[in-house]
Amino acid sequence: MSKYVKPRSTKGLATLCARLADDKLATDIVLINLSKLEYAPADFFVICSCDSEPQVEAVVSNIDRSFRNMGLIPPRIEGLGAKDWVLLDFFDVVVHVFLKDTRNYYKLEKLWGDGSFFGLNNEGELKKITDKQFLQMIKDKVLD
Repeated sequence: MSKYVKPRSTKGLATLCARLADDKLATDIVLINLSKLEYAPADFFVICSCDSEPQVEAVVSNIDRSFRNMGLIPPRIEGLGAKDWVLLDFFDVVVHVFLKDTRNYYKLEKLWGDGSFFGLNNEGELKKITDKQFLQMIKDKVLD
């Protein structure tokens, strides 16, 4: 029995994916709401970092398995062979699971900086990341 409920919205789907990544100790989890951007490839990106290839695999497996157990359509998964950047594509939500160095190289947050940024609070709920907090993340080399 999952401790999570089936999401009822795209935002709920993105939040669930972030929580499932957090369950496997992924770090620097960021959700980007892209729904107001005209040419965005999805409504939400969920981006997280992992310390090792086994952790990347654990995060991906946890999300995939949880969706299957809930009776939801599982994501399309790309990049699992290399395990440095794995995409889980839910169509409206795309989850990016990175090794830290790979995330720092591609800097997706900078590419999609026009979106609205969110993180998870201690209760697993979304919290808005302000521009000041975003700049601090860059300064702290989370994204640099």
